[in-house]
Amino acid sequence: MRKISYRFVYNRKKSLNDRGTALVQVEAYLNKKKVYFSTHVYLRPEQWDVKRKVVKDHPNQDALNGMLNEFIIELEKKELSLWRQGKTITLSLIKEEFKSNTDASFLGFARKEIISSQLKDSTKRNHLTTITLLQSFKPTIEFEDLTYNFVTDFEKFLYESGYQTNTIAKHMKHLKSFVNAAINKGYIDPNNYAFRRYKIKMKEGKHVFLLPEEMKKLEEVSLTGRNRGLEHTLDAFLFCCYTGLRYSDFVSLKEKNVVKMGGKLWLIFDSVKTGAEVKLPLSLLFEGKALTLLQKYRRKWSSFFSIKNNSSVNKELIRIGKLARINKHFSFHSARHTNATLLIYKGANITTVQKLLGHKNLATTQIYGEVMGSTIVRDLKKCQKK
Repeated sequence: MRKISYRFVYNRKKSLNDRGTALVQVEAYLNKKKVYFSTHVYLRPEQWDVKRKVVKDHPNQDALNGMLNEFIIELEKKELSLWRQGKTITLSLIKEEFKSNTDASFLGFARKEIISSQLKDSTKRNHLTTITLLQSFKPTIEFEDLTYNFVTDFEKFLYESGYQTNTIAKHMKHLKSFVNAAINKGYIDPNNYAFRRYKIKMKEGKHVFLLPEEMKKLEEVSLTGRNRGLEHTLDAFLFCCYTGLRYSDFVSLKEKNVVKMGGKLWLIFDSVKTGAEVKLPLSLLFEGKALTLLQKYRRKWSSFFSIKNNSSVNKELIRIGKLARINKHFSFHSARHTNATLLIYKGANITTVQKLLGHKNLATTQIYGEVMGSTIVRDLKKCQKK
C-alpha cells in the first residue's frame, strides 16, 4: 500500500488569535493531496521550533511533545488497522475514521478532556504531566485497562520513581478525574470503577522555608563550570523568594508587568491561581534584591521569566541546595513560603503580607505566622524591653 506521510504544521493560516497563539496541526499527505487534523494545541510563535517541529521554551514542553507524537502514532495505527481490513486507504477515509474514533484510547480521551476543558493553563499543564507519567508507566492504555490493580501498580510506579506522597496524591486525583469523565461519557462501566476500593493517601503539608542564613548561602553560592547552567534557575528562585511569586505567576510574567510608578519599579500582575491583582513595590522588598536581578537580565526579561517545567526546576534546586551546603529539601514553591515567613519575622503586618501574596483569605496568610519558632522569641524579647 502507499503510505500516508504525516508532519506537524504550525500556524498554517498565518494568523494569531486574541491570546497571541496559533494551532499546531498534523498534515497528512497522499497522492498529491493533503488533509489536516487539529491537535488542539495552541502555542505562541516563540514556543514552536520550526526546524525540528517540536514545542520549545514551554513550561510543559515534554508533555506536549509526547502528546503530539502520540497523535501521529494514533493516526498511523488507524491507517494500519484499515489496511488490515482490506480497505483502500484514502485521506478522506482516514479523516472520517479518526474523527469517529478520536477517543479510542484512554490516554487520547484524557488528553482531549484536558485540552478542551475550562481549566486554567497552569492546571492543564499539571494534568498533562500526569498523562506523561501514565505514558511512561504504560505507553498504550485502553479503557478496559483501568482496573484496581492498574491504579495500585501506577501508584507503586510513582513511589519507585522517587515521588513523594502528596505529589503522588495529586497525580492519583488527576487520574481519578479522567476515569470519572470516562464513566460519565460511557467509555467505562460504572460497575468496574477502579477507585471504589482505592483510597488516595495524603500527608499533612509542611511549609518548607529557608532561614536568613540559608538565603545568604544561596546568594553567595558559586556556580561555575558544568554548574553554570543552574544559574538561571537559581536567579528565578531567589527572585520569587524576594517577591513571593508562585511558579505559575513567574512563568506568566511579561515585560509589561514591570511598571514604573512614582519613579520606582513595581511588579503588577493578576495571580494565575486566584485572579487577584497583586502589586509589589520591588525597591521596598528585601532591600530591592529583586531589582538587582532584573538589572542583571535587563533587555532579556522575557527569557528570564521563561524557565523549565516545575519538575525539572525542582530537580535543579536539589543540586543547587547541595552546592550551597543547605541540609534541607526545598522546592520552587518554598520561595513563596520563604518570602511570607521572613516578611512576618522582620515585622511586616499580617494583612500587608496577605496583600503582597494575593491571598483572598487572611487565614491562609496566618499560617506563616506560626511556622517560625524564632518569631515567638523575637516578639517575647520585644515585650521584655517595654
